[in-house]
Amino acid sequence: MHYGTSTEISAQRAATLDAAYAANPDRFRGRRPAPPKLPTVAWINDPSREALIQNN
Repeated sequence: MHYGTSTEISAQRAATLDAAYAANPDRFRGRRPAPPKLPTVAWINDPSREALIQNN
């Protein structure tokens, strides 16, 4: 997911999972599915400590 779109995508995933649960609750063994929790920060290449300090 790109920066700024994660909440929208998570909401869409939740709606899809809700529809799947409504259509066939036995498939989920009575537990309502939920999308995975979003991480607070994720990096492909962690910036150096100095770069983080300079940007703040």
